Parts: sequence; structure tokens; C-alpha cells
Amino acid sequence: MTETETNLYDVVVLGAGPVGENVADRTRAAGLTTAVVESELVGGECSYWACMPSKALLRPVIARADARRVPGLAHLVHGPLDTAAVLAHRDHKTSGWNDDGQVAWLDGIGADLYRGHGRLSGERTVTVTAPDGGERTLTARHAVAVCTGTRAQLPPLPGLADVRPWTSREATSAKTAPARLIVVGGSVVAVEMATAWRALGSEVTVLVRGKGLLPRMEPFAGELVAEALTEAGVDLRTGASVQSVTRQDGVVVAVTDQGDRFEADEILFATGRAPRTDDLGLDTVGLEPGSWLSVDDSLRVNGTDWLYAVGDVNHRALLTHQGKYQARIAGAAIAARAGGAPAPGTGQDGEPWGPHTATADHHAVPQVVFTDPEAAAVGLSLAEAEQAGHRVRAVDVEFSSVAGAGLYADGYKGRARMVVDLEREILRGVTFVGPGVGELIHSATVAVAGEVPLSRLWHAVPSYPTISEVWLRLLEAFRDA
Repeated sequence: MTETETNLYDVVVLGAGPVGENVADRTRAAGLTTAVVESELVGGECSYWACMPSKALLRPVIARADARRVPGLAHLVHGPLDTAAVLAHRDHKTSGWNDDGQVAWLDGIGADLYRGHGRLSGERTVTVTAPDGGERTLTARHAVAVCTGTRAQLPPLPGLADVRPWTSREATSAKTAPARLIVVGGSVVAVEMATAWRALGSEVTVLVRGKGLLPRMEPFAGELVAEALTEAGVDLRTGASVQSVTRQDGVVVAVTDQGDRFEADEILFATGRAPRTDDLGLDTVGLEPGSWLSVDDSLRVNGTDWLYAVGDVNHRALLTHQGKYQARIAGAAIAARAGGAPAPGTGQDGEPWGPHTATADHHAVPQVVFTDPEAAAVGLSLAEAEQAGHRVRAVDVEFSSVAGAGLYADGYKGRARMVVDLEREILRGVTFVGPGVGELIHSATVAVAGEVPLSRLWHAVPSYPTISEVWLRLLEAFRDA
């Protein structure tokens, strides 16, 4: 092949995390030549610094907690976790931060991998700077897909860089448990890492600027998780805004706006995410560097006919499973447009394409928080549904009313809520909090995404005696309200 032919592809994908991999998988399956550019590890944030390592750390914690609630077993699991074994298991699940397996997978689907930093250098053009400084230009016939995800966002505290704070990456890849850990934040990363490191032996202090934990879920979710963290020995402070952080002789000192002073060996800031678009060459195509990329429901960047932004970078739903869902749709849309066929979805110019659009991003996004107890939700909270103008009613049920919950664990504690649209009699949202509820959420996702009428849900009979019987209790509570 000539140099020009070597660098010409149907599709160029920036970022080889789960989202980029799925875009490439779909475009290659459609017969489109595809290049993938990655500056770090193939497999991305989820594989090495987020989903996989965090859940590997948390699974032993949750399993021990469950065992402690089972008669005949509880007395056998009162000792501490084997921290070294847990960390070794975490390392195994991240393949020791080696991406050979994922590289082989890319090769297996026929995608070409370019190692280095990719930047847009004009329409349908990407310049890749390799680790050795060499440059190569890739040109896309049909589409460039930006799948670069997000990075941790640190607050603008003076001297914070000198403190060498943890972000989610350090929290999931640390080689030892710090004796003392301060966690700043109250959302998912904060509560999951507080759960994990407390169980692995760290003294943990959580400083939350707001009034409670998990502010994007129903209020009772944060309340139940906060209660459990406190019972586990976490020092939880709400209404505590960190004003200064220093490191003195290896000790981190954090001072809040109330003048309270906290010391630790490490400090984790779990205070939000920012798009990895600041050095992506967006300015070369009329977009703002560092911005979130706004897209239509086929994941095409608004105002363009060739640029796609898929996954966290478009700010629709910052979750790996939603990003992979978007990637499947984007890949199908790119392939359909490349072949001249109607692409799935409805585009910015209003043409009808069919049913396959990222509609779940709007009304049926599921999420599980892997704390003890777990918190799981899909769709809209009561407050969100009301703000959206729906006439709704929330129905709550305590899991203590469910026979299967009592069999799952002695003293099972948790709550379920469904948010019912009173005009259409469908579910707008469902939230579960309790041990093991992460495995319940897909049933709720099907009900919300499928807009299943309550009259049909009565005929979806839950098996007895399982925790799923909470569905019957929820329907009965709505009927009797």
C-alpha cells in the first residue's frame, strides 16, 4: 500500500476504552475500515482505574457483610479482611495494568491501533503524536468518533498539586491501605471508596460539602448509606467545605470552612469529572477546547455531519454501560450513513431513521452504587419527575415486608420506591436500597424503558420467596394508597 492508502480509513476512533472499542466493533462488523487511537491503555478508565478495580475491592467487603447477617455463618467472618489478598485480586482483574489482551481483541476484529495522542487537525483529519515524538496523519472517509471520556476534576485550592492528592485513579490502584484517609465528596466514587478502604483497615473521614450523600438519588438512598458508613466506623461530616489542604512531613492536613482540622496519610478528592477534550484540537473544527460535546440521539456532534462524541465526553450519562449503549448506536448510525442507507434515529435535520436511538439516556438510565447496603436506581427520582412536569406519586415499601429479604439476611434493612405516572399509569423511576439490590435493577429498567403499564406488571409474578417479591408489595401499596 502507499503511504496515503495506509492512513486513509472509513472511521477513526479517538479513545480505546469500552466506548471506543464498541464503536470500532460495530463499524468493523459493518465492513468499514477503522483506526483506533489510544494514548494510554487499551481498555480505558473502566478496565484499569474505575469499574473493574473498584468492584474487585468492594466485592469482598460486601460478601463479608452479607455473611455476617446469615445465621450459622456470622460467627466465622468476624475477623478482618486479608488486605493483601484483596489487592492481589484487584491486580488480577486489571491484568496488572497490562493491555495485551485488549490489544489482541482489537487486532482480532481487524481494527488498526495507533499508540499516541490524537488531535483533530481539521475536518475528518486526526494527527497522532507517537510516544517517540513521531507524527502520523489519519484521514476518515466517513466519521471521526471522539470517545476520550473524562478525567477527575479537582477544586481550585491553592497548593493542591503539592499535596499530591488521590483521585479515583489512585484510590483504585493503591498498593497498600493508608492508615488514615480523608475522602472529600459525597457522590458515588466517594461512598464506594470510603466503603472499600474502611473495610481494608483505613481510618476514614468523609467530608461532604452538601447536606447528604448521593444527591442525585432519592434522599433515603443517601440516608441509608450514610447510616451504614457511620456504623462501619467512618467519620462522616456533612456541611463541611474544605478550604485548605497542605502536606506537612508526609501528613495531609485539611481545614474546613468551620475551622475544623483533619489529618490523614492520604486525601481523596471525589469532586466531579471534566471532559478530556482540552487538548483534542477542537478549535480546528470550530468547537471549544475543554468543552462537553453536545450531540443528537445518534451521537453525532450538533452542527456537523461527520463528528461523533460517544460516552462520558457528551455528558449525557457518565456511566460505562450507557457509554457502551451509545457506542452500539453510534456504530450503527455511522455504518448506515456510510452505506447510504437511512441511519437509525432522528437526526438534527429531522429526517426519520428508525427506532434505534439513544433514548435511554433521556428516561431510563440505570445505576448501581456498590456500597453496603447497595443503592440502585433507574429513571427519574420523585423530584426529577415533578420538575419535568409529570403528575406522579411515589410509593415506598420497606424490605422488611418481603419474606425473601428476611431469608437473604437476618435484619435485612432497605427500602424500595417506584414513581408512578398517574396519567399514563407507567413507571417513571424506581429506586432500591438494600443488600443485593443491584441484581434487581434490571427488572426495573425493563419496566421503565418498556413503559410497561401497571396493569401488566400485576401479571409479572415474582418468585417466592425472593427479594424480587418487593415488586408485588409495591403494586399493592400503590393500589391501597
